[in-house]
Amino acid sequence: MNQYAPAAARQWQPTLLAIGATLLWVGYCYWRTLDGMTQIWWRSETYLHGFVVAPISLWLIWREREHLGRLQPSASFWLLLPLAGIVLLWLLGDLIGANALTQFAVVGIVVLAVMALVGTQTSRKLAFPLLFLFFSVPIGDFLMPRLMEWTADFTTLALRLTGIPVYREGQNFMIPSGHWSVIETCSGIRYLIASLMIGTLYAYLNYQSLQRRLALILVALLVPIVANWLRAYLIVMIGHLSDNRLAVGVDHLIYGWIFFGIVIATIFGIGMRWQEPAPAARDLASEAAPGSAKDNSVWLLAPAVALVIASGPAVTSLLRADKHAEPVALSLPESTHEWKAGPPMINWQPRFNQPSAQAHSSYTKDDRWVGVYVAYYRNQNYERKLVTSSNVLVGSQSPNWQLVARGEDAAPSTARVQRVRTGEILSLQNKRDERYLIWQWYWINGRLTSSDIEAKWLSMLSILSGQGDDGAVIILYAPKPDAGETLASFNQDLGDEIHRRLREARRR
Repeated sequence: MNQYAPAAARQWQPTLLAIGATLLWVGYCYWRTLDGMTQIWWRSETYLHGFVVAPISLWLIWREREHLGRLQPSASFWLLLPLAGIVLLWLLGDLIGANALTQFAVVGIVVLAVMALVGTQTSRKLAFPLLFLFFSVPIGDFLMPRLMEWTADFTTLALRLTGIPVYREGQNFMIPSGHWSVIETCSGIRYLIASLMIGTLYAYLNYQSLQRRLALILVALLVPIVANWLRAYLIVMIGHLSDNRLAVGVDHLIYGWIFFGIVIATIFGIGMRWQEPAPAARDLASEAAPGSAKDNSVWLLAPAVALVIASGPAVTSLLRADKHAEPVALSLPESTHEWKAGPPMINWQPRFNQPSAQAHSSYTKDDRWVGVYVAYYRNQNYERKLVTSSNVLVGSQSPNWQLVARGEDAAPSTARVQRVRTGEILSLQNKRDERYLIWQWYWINGRLTSSDIEAKWLSMLSILSGQGDDGAVIILYAPKPDAGETLASFNQDLGDEIHRRLREARRR
């Protein structure tokens, strides 16, 4: 290798300089996205591993330095097309304030830019180290509700099989010794993501065949899920048998970390049984020497790559330049001859963060009443947006209210909207069984939907068409058991008026 080292250094020098300049350019153009990723790593234990992903990727590349030195980097102009596609993906994500989408896209920009500058042949050798960078994207929160549901399903089933009676509502259940809840920290998402990253790295380093690598990655995916189910069950059993002196508070967290250690040990134990030996070292000196022809195409491609990279932030700045700066004047319908407006009847309000305006009232008719909450958003950004996982009906730590059911259903023909998201909340402030049915849907510049994804796309299309990003959530609620009829009747009478007032707020 030594006799070719000067030639290898000379042929790689222009490409390495172009890569370094491109990475700095990405950092400059997408600083806000990269800073957002770092902030999530810092404040969330679930994504703390993001700090080590890039160093691990660099180490993996360094391991292959001798083989890479034998390759002739050659710029690939055709990779500008997928690079432009991933920049467009970032643009769409930025318009709708989708953090995960923009962060995924900016990592993709780095990967495709490097691949374009080194060429397809060299990219094959760099494929895993580059793709490993995607583990730095803090994505996975969308899995929490499903993981929490599975954990609650398994825990209640295991308790019943153990002979302990269980009464369950949603993610909350009661046994003779006390109440338990499966909250976000019990979902096991942090174990799942960390296990998947470590398992993938282990498979790459210790296996040669694709089949064995994929098999171990599948193990790294399944083991933490099942292990978290067992952990939740054992924590409840320890608390039950110890009269709730153990497995609560700090003990709860300690048992979680112990279990994570067991999970990783289990994956490594399974992986070692089918470990493949590394291929015999090749005689690099006998391979063909690096090509001596000087390839200047990287200096032609680098400016084009820089231009494509900069196009995303440039376009989004133009689209957001003409913001609707006026404050939102939002109001709900006044009393009619049938429905009398008044203050909220209960001390519950959905948790929607930083709306541009909000209104909360109740309406009574005969012996029935309906609560109405509307949160209006304008000039949305990553910190203030309509559709986000942090906007919820009830916070997981709420001492007064509990979300016991949620879903989506076809609305009655009189409801003025085709489908509504439903929820059921239970008051914890007294011993009475006080429950309320909730209807929820979005208003996006005059169009109605109950889907988070459709609401995001409607917002994006509205921005692209120059109509702004105004949107609102409409939430109706009424006491059970006659809530369905009451909500349908109210929405038939005043639903159109609520939508009309939203249109007025948009025009102001």
